[in-house]
Amino acid sequence: MNGPLIDVNVHLSRWPCRRAPDDETPRLVDRLRRHGVVEAWAGSLDGLLHKDIAAVNARLAEECRAQTAVRLVPFGTVNPMLPDWQEDLRRCAEAHRMPGIRLFPNYHGYDLEHPEFAKLIRLAAERRLIVTLALLMEDERMMHPLLRVAPVDPAPLADRVAQTPGLRLVLLNALRSLRGAPLIKLLGVGDISVEIATLEGVGGVGNLLADIDVGRALFGSHAPIFYFESALLKLKESSLNETELSAMRHENARRLLPIET
Repeated sequence: MNGPLIDVNVHLSRWPCRRAPDDETPRLVDRLRRHGVVEAWAGSLDGLLHKDIAAVNARLAEECRAQTAVRLVPFGTVNPMLPDWQEDLRRCAEAHRMPGIRLFPNYHGYDLEHPEFAKLIRLAAERRLIVTLALLMEDERMMHPLLRVAPVDPAPLADRVAQTPGLRLVLLNALRSLRGAPLIKLLGVGDISVEIATLEGVGGVGNLLADIDVGRALFGSHAPIFYFESALLKLKESSLNETELSAMRHENARRLLPIET
């Protein structure tokens, strides 16, 4: 009715501290397919803690290629705190032909004022890579006592984006705390989009679209860490018109990542 569904926020492999229901790729793909997902932008959970990022990204690319029921699009990890991270970025773009990268600043030990972050997003923009930036990965109530990780502070992002021409940025798991005026201000400085995985409250999507242009809103589930159906319900229970639903389900994501990529 509203066209295909593109999920911009899924992960392959396993969460370090517990098993998730769909942390085996075939099971995740089957769930996505059954709910009408035709394409999912996939990062690797191995990228959070593994130091051999080249191997993480190679596995991710191979696993995405092996799936046919849903088009899995690999978004490789780059950790700018590791030596030779520029080579990991090059491999993502040239060897694996990935259209974008996924960043986990809080797990990799840097804030958004770090000069290496500015360098990384500049190089990504020059390569026309989409940058997906996770502000958090797990509810603090679920965190292991030895792996407590604070959310990323998005405050420096406005200046960083304004100084990076051509950057296409997607904020993942951002809407739990980044709402209202700070979100509106940030979206005004560049080509920035947000997805809805951590959006809470009745009528949350409708309330979000009262603040921001529908063209900046994407569908994301954060599966398998979150239940996929939770994100889908957010669309169903919000009183959106056909144009808004189509934009969020697939048109906005397709603008960022055309099918021929």
